Amino acid sequence: MSSRRQQQAGFTLIEIMVVILILGLLATLVVQSLRGATDKAKRTKAMADIAELKTALDRYYIDNGSYPSSDQGLQALVSPPGGQGGDPEGYIKRVPNDPWNHPYVYQSDGNTYTLKSLGADGAEGGTGKNADIDASQF
Repeated sequence: MSSRRQQQAGFTLIEIMVVILILGLLATLVVQSLRGATDKAKRTKAMADIAELKTALDRYYIDNGSYPSSDQGLQALVSPPGGQGGDPEGYIKRVPNDPWNHPYVYQSDGNTYTLKSLGADGAEGGTGKNADIDASQF
């Protein structure tokens, strides 16, 4: 019987299937963990974009005495309208979309403004990754 055991060294099918099952469970846990990190990274990127846009809007306000109107939008930061003061090179290179590829929402009456991202769903309100990120939050 001992000579027969020496010829059959290796793993049984059940042992291999248990190992594959364990590896599959571990892979699922890692993927779920990374998905949460991706959502957090996108929210952080949106906050950074909004902070950059806020700085550009403040510079525009200092140079021109008002914020761009809602009609002018954030595009006025790239190339200010003719006849106004300000940086002829613009205040930013381009107007970014939010990390979910939606445009940032900008509304202004010239004296105040609202700037926000609508989150992953692109709709007002929401929670978690769908929550709005507003410039007034920070």
